[in-house]
Amino acid sequence: MTEPAATEREKKKGTRAGLTGRRALPPNVSNAEEDEVPTIETFGLLPRGYKPKDVLEVQDILLFNREYEINKREHHTDKYFNLKLIVRRGQPFHMQIHFNRPYNPEKDQFWIEYVIGRYPQSNKGTYIRVPLVQELQSGKWGAKINSSEDRYISLIIMSAANCIVGKFRMYVAILTDIGIHRTRRNPETDTYILFNPWCTEDAVFLDDEAERQEYVLNDLGTIFYGDPTNIRSRSWNFGQFEEGILDACLYLMDRAQLDLSGRGNPVKISRVGSTVINSKDDEGVVVGSWDNTYDYGVPPSAWTGSVDILLEYHSSKQPVRYGQCWVFAGVFNTFLRCIGIPARVVTNYSSAHDNDANLQMDIFLDEDGKVDSKITKDSIWNYHCWNEAWMSRPDLPVGFGGWQVVDSTPQENSDGRLIISSLPCGMYRCGPASVQAIKHGHVCFQFDAPFVFAEVNSDVVYSKAMKNGRMVVGFVDKTQIGNLILTKEVGANKMKDITGQYKFQEGTEEERLALETALMYGVKKDATRDITASAEVDMDFVVEDAALGSDFSITITFRNNTQTRCAVTSYLSGHVVFYTGVPKSEFKSHSSKVKLEPLQSQTIEVLIKSSEYMSQLLEQAALHFFVTARVEETGKILAKQKAAALKIPQLLLTVPGEKVAGKEMTVMVEFVNPLKQKLANVCLRLDGPGLLNSASKTFKEIPRNSTLTWEEKCIPRKAGPLTLIASLNCDALRHVYGELDVDIQSAV
Repeated sequence: MTEPAATEREKKKGTRAGLTGRRALPPNVSNAEEDEVPTIETFGLLPRGYKPKDVLEVQDILLFNREYEINKREHHTDKYFNLKLIVRRGQPFHMQIHFNRPYNPEKDQFWIEYVIGRYPQSNKGTYIRVPLVQELQSGKWGAKINSSEDRYISLIIMSAANCIVGKFRMYVAILTDIGIHRTRRNPETDTYILFNPWCTEDAVFLDDEAERQEYVLNDLGTIFYGDPTNIRSRSWNFGQFEEGILDACLYLMDRAQLDLSGRGNPVKISRVGSTVINSKDDEGVVVGSWDNTYDYGVPPSAWTGSVDILLEYHSSKQPVRYGQCWVFAGVFNTFLRCIGIPARVVTNYSSAHDNDANLQMDIFLDEDGKVDSKITKDSIWNYHCWNEAWMSRPDLPVGFGGWQVVDSTPQENSDGRLIISSLPCGMYRCGPASVQAIKHGHVCFQFDAPFVFAEVNSDVVYSKAMKNGRMVVGFVDKTQIGNLILTKEVGANKMKDITGQYKFQEGTEEERLALETALMYGVKKDATRDITASAEVDMDFVVEDAALGSDFSITITFRNNTQTRCAVTSYLSGHVVFYTGVPKSEFKSHSSKVKLEPLQSQTIEVLIKSSEYMSQLLEQAALHFFVTARVEETGKILAKQKAAALKIPQLLLTVPGEKVAGKEMTVMVEFVNPLKQKLANVCLRLDGPGLLNSASKTFKEIPRNSTLTWEEKCIPRKAGPLTLIASLNCDALRHVYGELDVDIQSAV
């Protein structure tokens, strides 16, 4: 197939020439669109009455594309619920061609062609002619005849380790004395080519098999939330192998207008992915909502996985309502794993949101020691979820490959230093940013490293407004931000602490040096001078663990480290907050004065009643307490803030009776309402990869102290250890989850 054929068609349509005078082709940004490929290309005029004699013709093509056959087993693609051939690049796969007569290598010549999108061009990688070779070369396109028997030819095909990732159309071309004969378009021979973490020459190569099993092939994950003193977790069905998900993920790259020629580069794909997963500026997959209002959509806490979201978006071509950071991260993780990029969801506790790019959190206090919300624009999220994707970074110095932060939650405009296809600068996207670069403060390397660095390692600077208008820095907290960073452990449903991969131990010389390096490279204005906490008087407070709807106490402790008496005036403020750290309303205020004897401590206990917070509570039952204090003799300011997440009841899942693949089984979901009020319009969702498709049911009300029971029938599709996931949502109570591990037996 000659490349000018496509350009000539565009010329006839009146395509304008570029400024260089060369013929211009429209952007090739759709995997789904295709041009008609001619079945016959003659070398000249075809003689009248010509009848081909003894021409080699293809009768059938066998791709070994069933899940139990060699290709899908060797390429680790046997889990995909897709009947077409799915292979990973840079690794050989098998094919058998049935001709109309025995193949004669001395006079017959044929080759394989792969085409993707429109306007196929070999220099763009969208047209690939696979030649017959004597020996295959690692990581390069080639086809080797493995055996020839009668009219059957068995081939081993090697794909390039850097080829485009997507859905290719496959043809067999045969050279004849009058031209090229090509097989007709046959969707049954379409071939998906994915990234290959098992191939050493692929940019996403990962050398640990246990990690490949976890970060590529595991379709069920654990997402952590809550706060460091009350870590919560929930399962998430990534579902990257479910029916329709692979096509939905490829559609995302079409929707993002990423040129096909760039779809072999994991840096470009992950960056574009962080854009298209959110709908902020490009009508992407998920609409974000943080105002506790979810009209005409699904509350973020109700989702149990990515499958329903991606299938709905692919079908409707409209953004799906609604999501928050863990939803964006869960869907993004599905996208990355589905196309073969190793990925994991990461949770950063006390995550800073640096609005003015000065790599510090600026908290401004009024004269009474209260936070001045009018001028305090930075915020500290209780937690924030993002993704890490594994890849080499040839665009960065050696040593900055490996895990890269990519974040699809729309927070701030990207630095926009990479223009991909027609995407403008400054879109809501983040990354990929090298984790290693973040740890060492090298925020000069793309992409968005300063913002990520601030999320995990910025200082919290408390400044007080004076009567003359001056702002005086009173206290700098160097340890609050990024105090715990978690992901799921490889091969186990427990947490793995990866804080040390993002930052050096707090207070060490290395950690301070990393911050100074980041300030040198990335700050937009002068950094705040180093002001440490006063050692004369210490203050801390502890929030008692409490269940939703119960009373609890806060204990504030002051210690005088001097040889003289002193007086301290303190102020406690309690807010109901969104998990992003943005306050909704103040429900508690308490002032006190204490006199401290030399070298002595004193405590104050403040009672928090459920009647004070329940009527204003938001969906994650998150409370935020801020304590400021002033030492009267010196004027020194002390400040501490902590988030507290109340314990939320759980769902109970049971499966009575036998559990056999292919046979109907019953799933029971139970919930006891612990609140002193009835729950109205309660929605339950049930999910389980390999067990059942997502199901939901709405109950009109659940009276106080009563039990809800839901029974659902399903037929497990496969045997082995599987997991059921359930969620409950209503206006008064959200983030109620339950899960159950089920061992499905094989049918006899």
